[in-house]
Amino acid sequence: MPNLSGRLAFILEAEKLKSVLRSAHTSTGRRESTAEHSWRLCLLAMTLEDILGPLDFERMLKLCVIHDLGEAINGDVSAVLQQDSAPKSAQERQDFQKLTETLPESLQAEFLSLWDDYEYARTREARIVKALDKIETIIQHNQGQNPADFDYAFNLQYGRKYLAEHPVIAELRAMVDQATRLNAGTGQLSAPGRDA
Repeated sequence: MPNLSGRLAFILEAEKLKSVLRSAHTSTGRRESTAEHSWRLCLLAMTLEDILGPLDFERMLKLCVIHDLGEAINGDVSAVLQQDSAPKSAQERQDFQKLTETLPESLQAEFLSLWDDYEYARTREARIVKALDKIETIIQHNQGQNPADFDYAFNLQYGRKYLAEHPVIAELRAMVDQATRLNAGTGQLSAPGRDA
């Protein structure tokens, strides 16, 4: 019989991600949770699967689910506050390792490998998920009911280095940037944060 208690302990700990708040707001004005962001990132990837070409889509979904899971322990750090991502990355990996310690060794190794792949953008799938992660964040900033003092200029530069991987991603980013520019011009929609 497999060790279910360790797996259940992991699922119980992972629930904390539902309460980790990001700096973005939903369309109703409530702060978004990291779990909600991860869910919509999965949905975005699924929506684009048929036009992204040949990729290991199962791996992409796993990367989407895993990428921010370490934040369940010490929370999220808004991108604008990240002067150097090395301390955030090291802390988040340490937290992720702690979170997965009750899993069977082989499963923990698989999860850590996925996290490392995403963090260091080692595979094509990880680079595309990283790009979609940035795009989903900006979509939420544009869609959210947010304070009026949001710095849209930050969003226009946010995550640019991940866009060269795929023409569909570049086209989607252009559409999202257009919405950002419209929001900046009207001042009607604003968003308070820039989550990495």
